[in-house]
Amino acid sequence: MIGSLLIANRGEIACRVIRTARRLGIRTVAIFSDADADALHVREADEAMHIGPSPARESYLVGERIIAAAHASGAEAIHPGYGFLSENADFAKAVQAAGLVWVGPNPSSIRAMGLKDAAKKRMAEAGVPTTPGYLGDDQSPERLQAEADAIGYPVLIKAVAGGGGKGMRQVTDASAFRDALDSCRREAASSFGDDRVLLEKYITSPRHIEVQVFGDSQGNVVHLFERDCSLQRRHQKVIEEAPAPGMDPATRAAVCAAAVQAARAVDYVGAGTIEFIADASEGLKADRIWFMEMNTRLQVEHPVTEAITGQDLVEWQLRVASGEPLPCTQDELAIHGWAMEARLYAEDPARGFLPSIGTLEAFDLGDSVRVDTGVEQGASVSPFYDPMIAKLIAHGADREEAREALADALDEAVVWPLRTNAGFLVELLDHPDVAAGRVDTGLIAREGEALMPPRLPSEEALIDAAAALTAPGPLAGFRLNAPMRQAGRFLVGGEPVDIDVTDAGEADVTPDRLLVTEGGQTWLAEPYRATGVAAGGAADGAILAPMPGRLIAVDVAAGQSVSKGQRLVTLEAMKMEHSLTAPFDGTVAELNAIAGGQVTEGAVLVRIEQGDA
Repeated sequence: MIGSLLIANRGEIACRVIRTARRLGIRTVAIFSDADADALHVREADEAMHIGPSPARESYLVGERIIAAAHASGAEAIHPGYGFLSENADFAKAVQAAGLVWVGPNPSSIRAMGLKDAAKKRMAEAGVPTTPGYLGDDQSPERLQAEADAIGYPVLIKAVAGGGGKGMRQVTDASAFRDALDSCRREAASSFGDDRVLLEKYITSPRHIEVQVFGDSQGNVVHLFERDCSLQRRHQKVIEEAPAPGMDPATRAAVCAAAVQAARAVDYVGAGTIEFIADASEGLKADRIWFMEMNTRLQVEHPVTEAITGQDLVEWQLRVASGEPLPCTQDELAIHGWAMEARLYAEDPARGFLPSIGTLEAFDLGDSVRVDTGVEQGASVSPFYDPMIAKLIAHGADREEAREALADALDEAVVWPLRTNAGFLVELLDHPDVAAGRVDTGLIAREGEALMPPRLPSEEALIDAAAALTAPGPLAGFRLNAPMRQAGRFLVGGEPVDIDVTDAGEADVTPDRLLVTEGGQTWLAEPYRATGVAAGGAADGAILAPMPGRLIAVDVAAGQSVSKGQRLVTLEAMKMEHSLTAPFDGTVAELNAIAGGQVTEGAVLVRIEQGDA
């Protein structure tokens, strides 16, 4: 067994790997950038090595520094986690060439499955069913447009080297193809250093079904059943579950057999996931499920598989990397109950899910379900990395039990002052179609505003908060337990609210402010004061940077006429592109944006003067 391990990652997955390694008696080494100097994974490891500045491209993506840190710390092996360099064949090869153990598949397998076009061709040759599309070498916009027209809309543009929802655009008609292609290529070049794309027919009733596979160096390959990852927002998975709703034994056997066949086709060793797209218009059927891609790493959603099988997949990774055979044979694996996972992001649904950054003054996710996180109360969420701050995983005897447990845990989540998607997740889990297992990848986009959490707490929660804020105590000169009635104005989440309160006066001390948590959302409540109230944001027409980031495109010039909704600038932050548009018809009266420039949150980038465009 490996004796010492460097985790070439950060946050939640680094903490997750450390947890298993510690149980196995393996010494752990963390790496960290400037932004992560005080991070949880740094403190949990036995040793930590600084590898560079905060931007990932200057630290977590610099393979030479990571390998040097492994040597300097005396680590025998490197576990890449997911994201960053986990699917970089050149890095895996460099790790092995440096005399270190790579806890992952062979570089040749990563390379074979890393490019989506080549992977699909290889799977087709191996007899694995694949979706209709274009995988050609001719990447000219004209050829890609022609191929998309021939496939028929809607089509999906996907980065050849993509993953995690990055570099992917759905196009519904020919007129929108060129803009979507340009945006996809920019994001692909920024995220993966490769702007090549492929085209796929977009399935109109799609389900995202994936199968966990595992291989060892003795030639054994098994599957650990399927997961359903259909609940997605902008191609990013939001809630995952195992097994898949509506999956009958015959279809499961066929899909899992195809996944094992795909893994064997590339002599796969280690943890991997075969992703399939299913046309679920008539339910899940084996002849309507096609290979999409293979992820040659541990997945974010691996805990749901662990929950239903009772296996520790990180332990499997470490044992296989140490040369041991798989811990279980296929006939020793079985499904036990149901599991669901929710990804908790520091983002604000009310502001288009823009990332929320800052210090976690309050952070409590309870202990009713499994929580995998890389942050804690007092930690900072920076703009440099993905905004996922935790995963909540519920396991039950059946799907309903798991769903209710997950919803209850999210309902009670306390996070302040950062905003999160917990309230959105509660609404999603309570949606009738989700509760019934009628899920597909378009559900969130279709439901839209119906899934948005309430702007303010319920009247009951507001009254409770107001009662606590006005409760009499010895210092206030009131007798305890003396009923009182008080009408007052309070600030809740920064908004003035009038509340009529009846209180039994059970509190001893009147607090100045408190946090109100309901439905996964947290608000600050405090007595209203006429002075000192914020006057609001920038004047109409001012386009502000919603967060720190880099301007990757400026599409207007000073004095130019613009129309409502027209794209003005594109900001790259937290690994995503954010297009800022004109709020009304008018003229660009002020332009402070330069392509390639860095901006701070709240900076005025463009000011539009209202008038005819």
